Amino acid sequence: MVKVLANDGLANRGLELLKNAGIEVETSKIPQEELSKYLNEFDVIIVRSQTQIRKELIDQCPNLKLIVRGGIGMDNIDVEYAKELGIPVKNTPAVTSQSVAELVIAHMFSMSRFLYDSNREMPIRGVDDFKALKESYAIGTELRGKVLGIIGFGAIGQAVARMGLGLGMHILPFKLHHEDVKIEVDFFKIKDASVNIVVHCDPFDMILEQSDFITLHVPFKKGDPPILYKERFNLMKDGVKIINTSRGGAVVEKDLLEALDSGKVSSAALDVFENEPVPNKDILQHPKISLTPHIGASTKEAQDRVGLEVANIIINFFQNQN
Repeated sequence: MVKVLANDGLANRGLELLKNAGIEVETSKIPQEELSKYLNEFDVIIVRSQTQIRKELIDQCPNLKLIVRGGIGMDNIDVEYAKELGIPVKNTPAVTSQSVAELVIAHMFSMSRFLYDSNREMPIRGVDDFKALKESYAIGTELRGKVLGIIGFGAIGQAVARMGLGLGMHILPFKLHHEDVKIEVDFFKIKDASVNIVVHCDPFDMILEQSDFITLHVPFKKGDPPILYKERFNLMKDGVKIINTSRGGAVVEKDLLEALDSGKVSSAALDVFENEPVPNKDILQHPKISLTPHIGASTKEAQDRVGLEVANIIINFFQNQN
């Protein structure tokens, strides 16, 4: 019998599909430091972002036949090394795109209308300072007509673009690989001539210089150079808003704080952090940052889709082995 360790959990729909296929699934969390003792009992390991599958662990588990990442980023897995040993590494790149994109748009609304700050301040100052709060938050902006720069134009970036277009934003995409970006324009059915549909990769510096909002959707692993840092913040228009739901480290937090304090960046939204799971206190307490605790893909619908796709990847893999 095929044995699977879902070390970071798996939605019930995926578990049921695997069990109905005669595959044994263990969902008990094995601590990282103990994985090498137990992983050899399993044919497959399913991980999210918490469990690390590094070269040393792979070397200690010769019975491992398949690694599956429930989600997109695979920076917690030594993918190339596993493949060199003949162990396929699979992920589910498309199924969480909607959830992450919706969180990006939620943060954009939050920054534009000061929701993140008013929710902090009203319980404290609302009784005595209601009028002052109303005046301070009465300078919000609409998303319509604003320029949205999207750095990283894979499945999530394109989902954000669709939503942005629906809100009447102008989209400037940048794909990390120098390929033409092909958006299915007919899909959007945008009739308003004021909406600018871009169907090519724009120069990176132009995105920095022209965007009102910049959102990151990039792969990033420890040791990679950051995407946004002081010199790049300096290229941006004054008052730009930054969203990072991809990976902590893609934005240099020290430089972001400096840009927020100077007013170069008017506000930021972070779902990921350099020092997870213990983010920098200056980041958590900054009055211009909208915060969420790495929940981009954490919706019930997304987890159901991840579970089903992971289960199908495993079932198909072993069916093809026979």
